[in-house]
Amino acid sequence: MKQPRTARITRNTEETQISVSLSLDGSGTGTIDTPIGFFNHMLEQFKKHGLFDLDITAKGDVHFDDHHVIEDVGIVLGQAFTEAIGDKRGIARYGFFILPMDEALATVAIDFSGRYAFGFRAAFGREKVGDMSTELVRHFWDAFAQNAKVNLFIKSEYGLNDHHVAEGIFKAVTKATRTACSIDARLGDQLPSTKGSL
Repeated sequence: MKQPRTARITRNTEETQISVSLSLDGSGTGTIDTPIGFFNHMLEQFKKHGLFDLDITAKGDVHFDDHHVIEDVGIVLGQAFTEAIGDKRGIARYGFFILPMDEALATVAIDFSGRYAFGFRAAFGREKVGDMSTELVRHFWDAFAQNAKVNLFIKSEYGLNDHHVAEGIFKAVTKATRTACSIDARLGDQLPSTKGSL
């Protein structure tokens, strides 16, 4: 029987204090608590639609701006995925999802390859949605990809409403990630790689 695929990571710096608890095989429960309201909303989407049990607590220097908190949550969440997914035996490894969000369309592909690559193509018309800088949507997922050691490619098309563009991206990433992390019973204890290592 496989061990529970869980992780608990804490990161404390002079800029931020971040705590993440993650279960890959959950039901979408948990508490999201950062000082950035729209970011909380996006992380709630990630938790709910991935069926990840996820607790995130973040504090930081938002009196400057939202950059450090959002970047550091991406770092710690990526590290939590690396720890929780373990040796990757039996996982699907690849995930892909196309998600419509009203007039916006997000396309995401992810590979838990153990190597980092990142591509992002999305346009925002506003500097902020609520209290979150739109440029940090890209930065968050880049930090996540670096620390989860994944290939992650994100594209958004057609979107006219920046809220919908951002939310479509978060939902599409979580659906693709859920697929990639899922256990493929046919693989058994095999690694999904001809190299024999990931």
